[in-house]
Amino acid sequence: MNFSGVLNVFYAELPLNPEREPIFNAPWPPLALTAVIVAGYGLQAFTPDNAGFFAYAFSPRDLQDGRWITLFTSLFIHGSWGHALMNAAFVLAFGTPLARYLGSRPGGAGLFFLFYLASGALASLGFGLVHAGQAVELVGASGAASGLAGAAARLIAGRGEIGRIWSPVVIGMGASWLIVNLLIAVVGFAPGAGGAPVAWEAHIFGFAAGVLLCQLLKSRGVEA
Repeated sequence: MNFSGVLNVFYAELPLNPEREPIFNAPWPPLALTAVIVAGYGLQAFTPDNAGFFAYAFSPRDLQDGRWITLFTSLFIHGSWGHALMNAAFVLAFGTPLARYLGSRPGGAGLFFLFYLASGALASLGFGLVHAGQAVELVGASGAASGLAGAAARLIAGRGEIGRIWSPVVIGMGASWLIVNLLIAVVGFAPGAGGAPVAWEAHIFGFAAGVLLCQLLKSRGVEA
């Protein structure tokens, strides 16, 4: 696939009259998630007891204690404005092709949000299994955003439909995702993290989850 073909998956085609329709026309589900991430951190930042939010962070110990809810609540907590804005941008960019595939009606939007939550929860679960029993805390939507990146890879491979898992596009994006996150593991931080450690393991598990979960969405695309 050439570069223009890839762009058409992410962006609406340029209209003949640019005054009538914007070049970038994201469906409302990823826009809503972006707003929730930004507004959620805004609530954190302007709440005196910001640390109270971290009671809903995910810790591998939660798996032993049966606190499974933190697999989901941790997706809506962030460590800094840079962290929140970076994840919001990734959710908007990678969530747009999946939202277009599923459509913006209630059924499609519901599947989109379920996919987001499932990808994020599986990413956190993978992190928890790698660090079993440890008291480290995990917050942020990057695992879920990684799942959306995995879905975007399969949609690019299928030219707007769910492509093959072992297609060159999916393998290429997966390898790139793995290399970037292994580099993050070596360096210990990433842009937007404010110097805090990055849960690169969750990113890798999230991408793999997104690629595999797409198998459940085949032929589930609905009319927008």
